[in-house]
Amino acid sequence: MKTIVTKSYDEMSKTSADFFESEIRNNPEIVIGLATGSTPVGTYKELVRRHMEKGLDFSRVKSFNLDEYLGLSGDNPNSYRHFMNEQLFNHINIDKNNTHVPEGLTEDPKAYGEKYDQMITESGGIRIQLLGIGSNGHIAFNEPDDELPLGTGLVELSEQTIEDNARFFQSIDQVPTQAISMGMGSIMKAEKIIILASGEGKAEVISKLLNSGKVTSRIPATFLLLHPDVTLICDEEAYSGVSR
Repeated sequence: MKTIVTKSYDEMSKTSADFFESEIRNNPEIVIGLATGSTPVGTYKELVRRHMEKGLDFSRVKSFNLDEYLGLSGDNPNSYRHFMNEQLFNHINIDKNNTHVPEGLTEDPKAYGEKYDQMITESGGIRIQLLGIGSNGHIAFNEPDDELPLGTGLVELSEQTIEDNARFFQSIDQVPTQAISMGMGSIMKAEKIIILASGEGKAEVISKLLNSGKVTSRIPATFLLLHPDVTLICDEEAYSGVSR
């Protein structure tokens, strides 16, 4: 795992966008993996700027998102489809038919998850995957547990994740307790992975990730240490636990 430490969140976001811009310009028909949450917002803002000011072309790009809350439709303001439209897709020239976010209203999560993974395979696989990291070490919605799922499917959200995500809802009671999420096996198939971390709240988990020297399902992000091409981009606050 390569590590890039930036002085600020903005610098982290621009560095992340550099990777994606380079890959898109190198292959205009690239398949990219995208994440939601507050951390990648700056990256998306920067990609929108580069589209508008530098002509970064998304017209032939395909995208697959990591996850979606179970029970939320794509037009729900708290859904990840809505988030992606608002933060990125509505502001670039990507074909919405080429953007894929798991279906939160699926009645058969297992069958749908298998179909989602097959869609990724049939597209040629994800070239570059963007990730955040939860304060408990989760990747996508793969929560700390004795076992981790390989493929996309139904997952139960931990109390910590529900509490962390409550800030996006009017009350914690409105936060869904289940989601459709790529499994660790699906994520690890990406050719290149960019993982972002920002703020003092991520310092402890980044320290565990980089200092433990172990892979454990209790910190799902540690499985990324087994991947041949992962770059962690974090600001100084998120890296502060490592430097101490």
